[in-house]
Amino acid sequence: MTVFKYIFWVFYRIWFYVLVAVPIIILLPLLLVSILKESWYPYFYRLARLWARFILIGMGFNTHISLAEKPKRKASYMFIANHTSMADIMLMLVVSKNPFVFVGKKELAKIPLFGFFYKRTCILVDRSSEKSRKAVFLRAQRRLKQGLSICIFPEGGVPDEDVILDDFKDGAFRLAINHQIPIVPLVFLDNKKRFPFTFFSGSPGKMRAIGFPFIPTDGLHVADTKALNKDTRQTILKQLLKDS
Repeated sequence: MTVFKYIFWVFYRIWFYVLVAVPIIILLPLLLVSILKESWYPYFYRLARLWARFILIGMGFNTHISLAEKPKRKASYMFIANHTSMADIMLMLVVSKNPFVFVGKKELAKIPLFGFFYKRTCILVDRSSEKSRKAVFLRAQRRLKQGLSICIFPEGGVPDEDVILDDFKDGAFRLAINHQIPIVPLVFLDNKKRFPFTFFSGSPGKMRAIGFPFIPTDGLHVADTKALNKDTRQTILKQLLKDS
């Protein structure tokens, strides 16, 4: 690899964090007001979608979104997708007009500026703590009762570079069954190539998101969690293998 590629990758990473910070600073007064009450979350979500689009466009990512079904307004869903990139958050926000709340790892709350809003608007989980995992269900229940949706990356983290799709945790599927809400499986086909967690890598280009038909949970019980997990993962894995 030439030295120019390394220089490009360094500046590309710096540019990403600049794009993350600039709209937050510009929109700061509106963002602060929008998080004063939980009931105002939909307004925060609209601002978050603008933030996400700004970053994706600024990074040179040409998004292509194809949804088998469009979520109905004011209906609640469980959005799930494979997790390979920091850009997954932004792409997920662009994909759904329906306001949803992320369930994510608490470590992201440490990121300056971004973390301030992340920990006040998302459901944070410490995966090493059983108490924390149980608390997720209570907070998710409250948000669903407010008419919001939930988004979880069910792999529970970013898999190693050589892993196409890691095993899914059961939490997202158990939540969906408990609340009898449809699961919306999504696959992000290019995010690992566009902006992976490996520092010296990434480039502008196409960024595709495919949404599969909703998976209903009506009539399912907690005992069906494993089967639902397996079928959903297989749907996403099949598309990843087809595209590889």
